[in-house]
Amino acid sequence: MSQLSRTYRPTIGLTTQTLHSIDGIPPALPSSWVMNQRYFVAATMAGAVPWMIPLFDDDLETLREIYDRLDGLLIPGGVDINPAEYGESVRPECGNLDPARDRVELQLVRWAIEEGKPVLGLCRGLQIINVAQGGTMWQDLASQNPSFHKHDFFPTAGYERDHFAHDVDIVPETRLSQLLESTRCPVNSMHHQGVKELGRDLVVSARADDGLTEAIEGVGDSFLVGVQWHPEVFEMADPHTRHLFAGFIRAAVDWSTANNTSRSGVGG
Repeated sequence: MSQLSRTYRPTIGLTTQTLHSIDGIPPALPSSWVMNQRYFVAATMAGAVPWMIPLFDDDLETLREIYDRLDGLLIPGGVDINPAEYGESVRPECGNLDPARDRVELQLVRWAIEEGKPVLGLCRGLQIINVAQGGTMWQDLASQNPSFHKHDFFPTAGYERDHFAHDVDIVPETRLSQLLESTRCPVNSMHHQGVKELGRDLVVSARADDGLTEAIEGVGDSFLVGVQWHPEVFEMADPHTRHLFAGFIRAAVDWSTANNTSRSGVGG
């Protein structure tokens, strides 16, 4: 198996969502797995080969075969996580759920954390990282803690996806601060849930002015980063987005090199 070169493009797995978990989908449409194209475009522009992961929640053997062929995981945004995954009952304010996606993403992230495979979580992806590590969530910020500011600047309410909703303060000397080379940056905001109790072996790396956790990362050397905003919207035109994705892709290349993997050699 040859040594990976510096131009090696890592294979990054992006999870999907069940079509019928989305509002307004006619029941007659066939069962499908879908995901916003912007995540794939952003990963590709950063130098990755994106891989769309099906939600084989009842076939862990196949899911593991897919996982083993990946150099990193990108967990995108989407519908709410089932509160049962962090030991709570569903509140009325909780939105649509996708249990199959929950099970697949939590399993993938736990495998990756165990092996040190790079993980980048965006919006819901941050929440998945937190829950995978035993953390809990506010199911609805506005109703459960009115001291939080507005964070649900959804397109369905008339806001553009690239609307800068507020700034975040980045914790110095974190991996995120090194990637963004900044202590404060503006972000878009399209979520009504947020981190309540932080999971084990995680640290907060950014906060909103109201104290809400806006980014988390692992305490070890492995790349494990989650941000509560949607950097993929800016398609690498924004330096915050470009540096974040570039750091993730570099980590995936480094992981591949350290583990001496290649697409032609896996499973053969």
